[in-house]
Amino acid sequence: MNELMLSLRIAVRALRTNKMRSFLTMLGIIIGIASVIAMVAIGSGASKVISEQISSMGSNMLLVLPGSLTSGGIRLGSGSIPSLTYDDAYAIQTQCPAVAIAAPLVRGGAQLVYGNMNWSTAVLGVTPEYLVIRDWPVSSGRNFSQSDVDGATKNCLLGQTVVENLFGSEDPLGKVIRIKKVPFKVIGILDRKGQSPQGSDQDDIVYVPIKAAQRKLLGSQFPNTVNSIMVQARSEEDLSRAEEQVTELLTQRHRIGPGRDADFTVRNLTEILSVREESSKAMSLLLGAVASISLIVGGIGIMNIMLVSVTERTREIGIRMAIGAKQRDILMQFLTEAVLLTFIGGIMGMLVGVAGAKLVSAFFDWPTLVSFNAIAMAIGFSGAVGIFFGFYPARKAASLNPIDALRYE
Repeated sequence: MNELMLSLRIAVRALRTNKMRSFLTMLGIIIGIASVIAMVAIGSGASKVISEQISSMGSNMLLVLPGSLTSGGIRLGSGSIPSLTYDDAYAIQTQCPAVAIAAPLVRGGAQLVYGNMNWSTAVLGVTPEYLVIRDWPVSSGRNFSQSDVDGATKNCLLGQTVVENLFGSEDPLGKVIRIKKVPFKVIGILDRKGQSPQGSDQDDIVYVPIKAAQRKLLGSQFPNTVNSIMVQARSEEDLSRAEEQVTELLTQRHRIGPGRDADFTVRNLTEILSVREESSKAMSLLLGAVASISLIVGGIGIMNIMLVSVTERTREIGIRMAIGAKQRDILMQFLTEAVLLTFIGGIMGMLVGVAGAKLVSAFFDWPTLVSFNAIAMAIGFSGAVGIFFGFYPARKAASLNPIDALRYE
């Protein structure tokens, strides 16, 4: 312990003797550590945002869409044929054992009017199960009931963006708004959801009972058809089985024979969004790996300066050996200097990296997440760089012949 403290005091004295050179040597480590921490923070922040967006979509979800249509040899896109019905959703929920809930929906746009305020937004006709699938609570008021759906009642739920733009600070509960000139009573306010994975504002929305939307707002030349059906499996393990059961059931209900194209599409939303999350994590690791290259460059700079230091202090090394210092003492002295350089540089780099991540978040509105693990990893790696790149110069100093070292000019 005494030997280590002595080596540390000598190392501090040596670094203070050449302050500018020591700082320039540490600069590579500072930049490397700061880059690693900042890049990992940016990547982790992006991963967190995507994870939150995935969670906001709901869990264990399937999306059933209408199929495509071929007309005049031209194959139109998904949804070009209204092939899904309200009864399909009911059949999926009651006849597929792996399915917990199925919720049909119809979508359209409309102008909302309240007093002298108006706001254009998306209007969705849904059932009470839709908010359960989306894990979307009502912050005040209540959700639709099945009697609202069956009776096509003129009730509605508002998203937070609609509330802010249509009512301001006024409480909208119980108020009557006009949707396409049809009066609807506000019975509930939805909790805030934020952006979707596609970047759209999920809170800019109005929900009405699906049959009210079909009969009084959106209309259709194909009665009882829906734009899509959202399905929630009973568990994550049942997701694939639910997809198979839904596909098989709709194939039977729509009388799709062998070799014919299905008039519907079943998509696994959880799988699609998880791929985006994995891609974000991979990008975060890549950014960290690229930034860590600068640490290696900084380590090479430390090796270079330590070799110069050994050459400059050859006579000092000879004197220490002549009065009894062992090779181990000389090795420890120079290795301590190298590790001290990287450790101080690591601490400074950590502060710069955290500050840089905060500045990126503040000025560019980009989410960052500074984790303790990333800081610990960066500091630990900087110490390893000091040992690795400082060992050769330290070994060279310890291997000097005392007589030749004393004669060195």
